[in-house]
Amino acid sequence: MPVNEKLRDPLTDKLFEAMLTLKNVEEFYRFFEDIATIGEIKALAQRLEVAKMLDAGMTYEDIVAATGASTATISRVKKCLNYGADGYRIVLERTKNEYKKQDKQEKPEK
Repeated sequence: MPVNEKLRDPLTDKLFEAMLTLKNVEEFYRFFEDIATIGEIKALAQRLEVAKMLDAGMTYEDIVAATGASTATISRVKKCLNYGADGYRIVLERTKNEYKKQDKQEKPEK
């Protein structure tokens, strides 16, 4: 799916290119602490967690209880999962694969 042209512009391209230069989670924390409020960062993290829970088939009620997200936020994330630009899907698939790799490394062979 092509990128929404309302979003794309040279400044946003530069922002995303700058983010690609960050090398680890610690650098992301430092960058985001400077560029966004704690509330904005927490909201983004919550949305990703909601996406993971929706992808796992959890109910709105369970997601609200686990994350504190509003039903409006959950609905918005669900809409993006079903009809969005597939950004959540890309991240969910890649993080699933990363978690599988980590689990294999952490579990001793029998």
